[in-house]
Amino acid sequence: MDERFIVEAYLLTLEVRVYWIVALLYLSASLVGLFYLITARQALGRALTNVLWATVVLHTMLICFRALEGMRPPFQTLYETLSWFAWTATMGYLFVQSRIEGVHLPGLVVSILSASACFYALLTRNPQITPLPPALQSAWYEWHVVVAFASYALFVVSFSFDLTNLLYSRGSLRAPLFGLPHPEVKRYPHRLVMMAFPLLTFAIFSGAAWANDAWGRYWSWDPKETWSLITWTVYAIYLHTRAIPEWRERVSPYLNILGFCCMVMTFVGVNWLAKLLDIPSLHTYAV
Repeated sequence: MDERFIVEAYLLTLEVRVYWIVALLYLSASLVGLFYLITARQALGRALTNVLWATVVLHTMLICFRALEGMRPPFQTLYETLSWFAWTATMGYLFVQSRIEGVHLPGLVVSILSASACFYALLTRNPQITPLPPALQSAWYEWHVVVAFASYALFVVSFSFDLTNLLYSRGSLRAPLFGLPHPEVKRYPHRLVMMAFPLLTFAIFSGAAWANDAWGRYWSWDPKETWSLITWTVYAIYLHTRAIPEWRERVSPYLNILGFCCMVMTFVGVNWLAKLLDIPSLHTYAV
């Protein structure tokens, strides 16, 4: 047996094992967050944040290892992009959380989403490293993916804070024990969408330029293209509702949640939809 093949198989096995550890750490953070939700003990809130910090450090090492192993950016297949999604979402949350003292509960939402993404990749996707297909060999490739997932990460964090705000406003949380109401918690969802929206806009335009390079046309109403436009439209409406005082509290948070659902549909849902309904898609290379 070829020695190079043995080494590559060993490295892939090692990487998958580390990925399982990362997924289990995200799951552990989720369990800590659930106990925090039940008991409202600030020590558990701090533990949730600390576990996420430890997890993201290990996850960063894993992503760097994958990049070196494949000698390319580590976000080509759905297996890789699910990992990238979990990492960027957690990094985005920890950056925001570090600026808000005493608020940890949104980390429960982020840790559940990150754990789900990692387990979905490990249980259903092939971890094999494959060469870049011709459609991905474009100058737009890295820019489009990095910017798109940066917007996704910000949308996830915005969603987690707005969901927390809604639980508080409905009286479901013991506010003082969760660090709520905190003025920054109410302001951050809008700020984050304001940052993410132009990134998503750039991702759509760069994706169109990439499509023209790869397939000779800017737009083909492919399922992923259509859902990205739907997501963009929902967040555009969200930003407009923020300008209307009586809609800020009553309408905007629900539009943010709807936008998050559309974003998830754009990311992974269209793959299921295309398979289920046998819809032709130019983006099947990411499945």
